[in-house]
Amino acid sequence: MPPAASLESVLKQDRAITIAGLAAIVGLAWAYLIYQAASMAFMNWAMAMPQMHSWRVLEFVLLFLMWAVMMVAMMVPSAAPVVLIFAAVNRNRGSQQRPLVPTGVFLVGYLAAWTGFSAVAAVVQWALHTAALLSSMMVSTSPVLGGVLLLIAGITQWTPLKQTCLAHCRSPLEFLMTEWREGARGAFLMGLRHGAYCVGCCWALMALLFVAGVMNLLWVAAITALVLIEKVVPRGHMVGRVVGAVMMLAGLAVLAKAIG
Repeated sequence: MPPAASLESVLKQDRAITIAGLAAIVGLAWAYLIYQAASMAFMNWAMAMPQMHSWRVLEFVLLFLMWAVMMVAMMVPSAAPVVLIFAAVNRNRGSQQRPLVPTGVFLVGYLAAWTGFSAVAAVVQWALHTAALLSSMMVSTSPVLGGVLLLIAGITQWTPLKQTCLAHCRSPLEFLMTEWREGARGAFLMGLRHGAYCVGCCWALMALLFVAGVMNLLWVAAITALVLIEKVVPRGHMVGRVVGAVMMLAGLAVLAKAIG
């Protein structure tokens, strides 16, 4: 076992490398999204398609890629605490010669859960496109759909499932202590499981992207900030509930206006 001073130095080094890696991943993901929004390449591709025309495989793959990169940009910042704690715990256990490798595997497992969500989101967008419920700019064309999504997102913020998943996300050390598994396979499975909790916590918020536009970067940034607040800020879960109440009121107002 290395001396305490030496271990502390190594932990600081691991932390610096992990933070730099996470920052680079998030930076690249946001750069991709900003490039897409600025160039309007993806938008122009979407506008060129008849609204009722079936999408080809390549178009679906591009859509899936957009969602997958967007989930990296939105979720990795809030996953940083659990990744950093995983790296520290793994180093303290002294069972790995290269502790940053399992840390990377843990992150891959976490993102695998969101990659699965991205596939589902792409299929949903495909269905909405086919039903002519999304504009060429990937914004809901139906006030009823927008109101329902706001209402669902608001209600979800108050459900026991949301609170249970959020509790796991807000207590990363407790999660790791109870779910710890050795080796690269164990790291992947832990990351996948933690990612699944995050999907259960945030899926309804991601669905709100259909309301104001899937590539509306202001909404992407706002939802990212809300997810981060819920997970890491003291009493952040209460902030989420307040926002949920506002979403419910907004959804009811939109539906009332659409029906009336």
